Amino acid sequence: MPSTEPEHPQRVFAHQLYDGICADLRPDQIIEMANGRITAVRAATARDAQDRTAVEFDLVAPGFIDLQINGAGDTQFNFDPSPEALRRIAAGARQGGTAYILPTFITAAGRDYARAISAVQEAIAQGVPGIIGLHLEGPFLSHARPGIHDPRAIRAMDAEDLDRLTAAQNGTLLLTVAPENLPSGALSRLTAAGIRVFAGHSEASADQIAQAEAQGLVGVTHLFNAMSQMTGREPGVVGATLASQGLFAGIIADGHHVDWRNVATAARLMPDRLCLVTDAMLTLAGQLTGFELHGEEIELRGTRLTNKTGRLAGAHVSMIDSVRNMMDHAGLSLLDALRMATANPARALGRAGEIGTVQPGARATLTCLTQSLDVAAGMTDGLLLDFDNG
Repeated sequence: MPSTEPEHPQRVFAHQLYDGICADLRPDQIIEMANGRITAVRAATARDAQDRTAVEFDLVAPGFIDLQINGAGDTQFNFDPSPEALRRIAAGARQGGTAYILPTFITAAGRDYARAISAVQEAIAQGVPGIIGLHLEGPFLSHARPGIHDPRAIRAMDAEDLDRLTAAQNGTLLLTVAPENLPSGALSRLTAAGIRVFAGHSEASADQIAQAEAQGLVGVTHLFNAMSQMTGREPGVVGATLASQGLFAGIIADGHHVDWRNVATAARLMPDRLCLVTDAMLTLAGQLTGFELHGEEIELRGTRLTNKTGRLAGAHVSMIDSVRNMMDHAGLSLLDALRMATANPARALGRAGEIGTVQPGARATLTCLTQSLDVAAGMTDGLLLDFDNG
């Protein structure tokens, strides 16, 4: 799509609409918008078919929501926590159909996460399209499950951390922690402040996860990866999540992080709670094929990002690729896969009705696709944006 100034279309003609609510695609729908909000969704008429002011697409869905993205467009949030970097990451993510992101800042020394909080606050104040909050993944993790995080920077949460985190005002704050390592009362205080707390990089038992859920734990980060596994006598984080009636879970559907049989099992057991996440690094929609992280060389080979020992270091997959992968490799229907990119993450963030659906009153944010499920365009809060505009 050529670069243009953002447009403010008042009507979108969707030959097929997934609205995030109905169990079927709705044929020939008109979506009317004003001031960044959807004002009406209705069946198209013969007159609408002649309306040259409407923007027309084969398939329209709510804007995809990525709860976990570390970078894109040759830009890594940890390396450059700034509004300008967030603009580039959001633009790169948009190439894969993502309308909203929670830029993810992973474990760093001390209270370096404060720079990420400030960057997101500034980006939202500047109106950078697509930034709806922040995901802090660490540093309050388990040394038993560090993954690619710097183990030297993993540490316990203290009183000053609690004060800083509960005072942060930057859209939705999603915080990944090892709940078994939190000080007494911390989880309840975090959730009371509106923070969406996920368990991740955790060695917690199923009982510990159940206790955390009772205190407000909302979900888990990258299900199956960097967490205690399910065994015959100890369900671990994985089993506790699958057995839960309320916990959401992000999952990386790239064919490298999780075996497709496990992906399919999770999708079958938690169809309304599973959320597609990319966990993408700076190579997504970029030119670079390698970078340094914590003194280690990370290389992209095909679609797999690893260090020299073969340990996975984030992912190189887009949201639309994830949707197609769920259909091709996990046996999901189009609607089920789209739900995991839209309505489910909106509910995980506690923002259902505002985002993740196409209905009157919701934000006018859409992912527009071709019949072959390629990304045709993206609309964020009423702006029809191309891949370079942001």
